[in-house]
Amino acid sequence: MSHVIWVLNGPNLNLLGEREPQIYGHTTLADIEGQCRALATACGVTLEFRQTNHEGVLVDWIQAARRSSALLINPAGLSFHSIPVFDALKTVTAPIYEVHISNIHARDELHRHSIQSRVATAVICGLGPYGYIVALQAALQRLGALPTSFPPALRTPS
Repeated sequence: MSHVIWVLNGPNLNLLGEREPQIYGHTTLADIEGQCRALATACGVTLEFRQTNHEGVLVDWIQAARRSSALLINPAGLSFHSIPVFDALKTVTAPIYEVHISNIHARDELHRHSIQSRVATAVICGLGPYGYIVALQAALQRLGALPTSFPPALRTPS
């Protein structure tokens, strides 16, 4: 079976590496995409990796991804208030992995409570850019798409 995993990124993530490096670090979104593509390629999975600064575009992409093998999403600032993104995520039949570079639970009140988490299969936050790899690995493990060369502890479904 050919798996397609979507990785969607919300507003301002195009500025990773420049914007608030004390919170988000110096890794760019292009770096993250390259790392995710390398893992996906090694596992024989197709990756659809996108970023937008526009809520409606993100909603359109979520709808397009709703029957994919898995969806990884960093809604960024839309995590905390976007009902349209929340409603679109409710239509997704695939596992949803919500990713945040920072530990949103340790942030200021405005950036602490993601409403999108209610529909996520799992939430990964605070691991920096590596959180994307952890989320992708979790999706691949759930799909049984990790190579046999990976240690059994990483491949065995829980």
